[in-house]
Amino acid sequence: MRRNIRKRRRRGLAFVAVCVVAIAVILFIRYENLTAQAPEETTANSETSQPTDPAGTDEPITSDEPTNSPSDAPSEEPSNEPSNEPSDKPSDEPSKTEEPSKAAVATAGEEDGIPVVAQPESVTVLVDKQYKLPDGYEPTDLVYPDVRFTFNDKIDKRKMRKEAAGALEDLFAGAEKDGIYLAGVSAYRSQATQKALFNRYVEKDGMEKALTYSAFPGTSEHQTGLSIDVSGSDGKCAAEDCFGGTPEAEWLAAHAPEYGFIIRYPDGKDAITGYKYEPWHIRYVGKELSQELEDKGLTLEEYYNAVPVTK
Repeated sequence: MRRNIRKRRRRGLAFVAVCVVAIAVILFIRYENLTAQAPEETTANSETSQPTDPAGTDEPITSDEPTNSPSDAPSEEPSNEPSNEPSDKPSDEPSKTEEPSKAAVATAGEEDGIPVVAQPESVTVLVDKQYKLPDGYEPTDLVYPDVRFTFNDKIDKRKMRKEAAGALEDLFAGAEKDGIYLAGVSAYRSQATQKALFNRYVEKDGMEKALTYSAFPGTSEHQTGLSIDVSGSDGKCAAEDCFGGTPEAEWLAAHAPEYGFIIRYPDGKDAITGYKYEPWHIRYVGKELSQELEDKGLTLEEYYNAVPVTK
């Protein structure tokens, strides 16, 4: 009886031992499998967790951030770069050809139905049949230029504004260096003097003709103190058509702008200026404007976009 019990115990122990060994073997195999997979997973995790180095990959990197780098992709935005390709589309941009200056004439009311200039003291003021000086205007800086005149008396028509007088002295000196001897004929005129002169011309030639060579009172450039009629030193052809074509007239046309003067009423521009050609009548506007008008072939009316004077 006891032997049977012992045998059973031994068998039970043996069975338990076999089971324990089997379990140990199974656990050992699983452990080996787990340790074999662990390095692979570790390597994979380390690769996915490390930031990608753009320099170490051939794959393009996309970004949501804007870039200043040029792109090969077409753009819908217009380009400012000139193109050599012809286009059938009309251009909205104006032509870049040189246009006359569009300076405005500042006015301050009207007198006798004519706009009155707001800055009569300006050396670039426009005074003509469309724009007049204030009634009774007289410059405050009139002086006698130290140049030759066709008369000796120190009277008003010998005067000019100080800046213009200095420029006239330089012009006469420059002419003499070139062998040209000029003389002043008539410079400043008061409004009263212009009125008397104009009325005389009207009596002689009638209103219509008088207006082609003489200014209505208040619209004369001589009243600005910036204009002067010039002739040769002998006084021949003074303020007459025969002055045109003389060496003195040709020198003035070629060199007056260098000294700040212009031929105020040039040939072929009578429909614009309102006066016939007067090669003897020069007007001081300053060197900057005189050179611009000369370079562009403009009159003061064209410069101020105040044309035409006559219909």
